[in-house]
Amino acid sequence: MKFIPGVNRTMAGVENRQPRQTGPQVSSAARQAAAAREPDALYQRGRVVARVGQAEIDLEAKELRIGEIYKSEELLIPEECEFQQYRILIQRIAFATTIDKAATHKGRVLRGVTADILGYREH
Repeated sequence: MKFIPGVNRTMAGVENRQPRQTGPQVSSAARQAAAAREPDALYQRGRVVARVGQAEIDLEAKELRIGEIYKSEELLIPEECEFQQYRILIQRIAFATTIDKAATHKGRVLRGVTADILGYREH
């Protein structure tokens, strides 16, 4: 084959096409739903398992300090969680109760919680 500047050559019988995507197809609505998470929620396995109040993020110490976690009956404490864009692991709980006379609607309440920031969650 002779080289001619400015002429695009292809191999005979081979089409020029875009690479095909493999794996499951994710709709744009599903991607937006995954990205639009509630800012005060803790997630495990893609589900809301608890609510957070008074959160303080310390990136230098790689810690998340939480004043209160409530509605946490489904939260599995020894497992990794997601909060906002972070992956976290709860390390310390100062106080835990299932009966808060001041707010019975809050379910299991954890106070004075410290969690390690493991990294950023995948979108």
